[in-house]
Amino acid sequence: MKFYIVDAFTDELFGGNPAGVVILDKGEDFPSDDVMVKTAAELRYSETAFIKQLGEKEFNIRYFTPAAEVDLCGHATIGSFYVLLKEDLVKAGDICINHTLAGKLNVAINKDAILMDMAVPKEVGKITEAADIAELYRVMGLKADGNEVYNKALNVKLIPKMVTTGLIDIMMPVKDEAELEKINPDFPALAELSKKYEVVGVHAFTVNTDDGFIHARNFAPLYEIDEEAATGTSNGALTYYLYNMGIVKEHELNTVIQGEKMLRPSKISTKLIMEDGKPVIKVGGFAVTLASGEIEI
Repeated sequence: MKFYIVDAFTDELFGGNPAGVVILDKGEDFPSDDVMVKTAAELRYSETAFIKQLGEKEFNIRYFTPAAEVDLCGHATIGSFYVLLKEDLVKAGDICINHTLAGKLNVAINKDAILMDMAVPKEVGKITEAADIAELYRVMGLKADGNEVYNKALNVKLIPKMVTTGLIDIMMPVKDEAELEKINPDFPALAELSKKYEVVGVHAFTVNTDDGFIHARNFAPLYEIDEEAATGTSNGALTYYLYNMGIVKEHELNTVIQGEKMLRPSKISTKLIMEDGKPVIKVGGFAVTLASGEIEI
């Protein structure tokens, strides 16, 4: 099996979010789950994608952290189709089908970007009790008091909600970039909180920025990921959250900056469109290859 290490959601090495990508040999089935978990742990990145080609433009991709399989991973998907493009297994202009545990998703291949559909967006819960909100912000190293985000123009208050476009995260608003940078989670407590709410982790964000972009940080210690530099699924979920709050608009291209605190700045493009009266979230970006080689299994 050939493996690659790619930086996704960036066009420069050592930016964005690194991922492992493994392409199965033609006609080969997936290794055992145990082998894929161990391979992901050996590569030491937050997610590793295993790609099985089903047809000319059809693939089955499974995603593994060093601890377990997850339904979908945005940056590993961008990295996977970038590798497939570079290996001439797909070409610019293709619309590919990606079969995942989160569903059958379309991926559009362009020369300078890869745009993928997220799973059906859903709001699965919200955190409204004062004690629960205080607990969340305390675990994240902040005070809830002072981080209430009220949008006067839209007459809405942003509160923590559980949202998914493939993986469930808590969307946690903070008042500004200074508060976002101050986040310093109690990781064991956050892992327990993630179990309590049955989420992957916390996606903290602010829309009160000088540059007009959304800024975000993502934490998932339950899956042995203290912080990620770019998370496609989480920013897809954030786009749906902000659309429901009236902050982003249909067909509007949104830019999320993530990974700054990690010195791996990522730029993630998102868009919400309506198809047959239903919202479809698209997340895009590009990638670069750091290394490649053979896995002897």
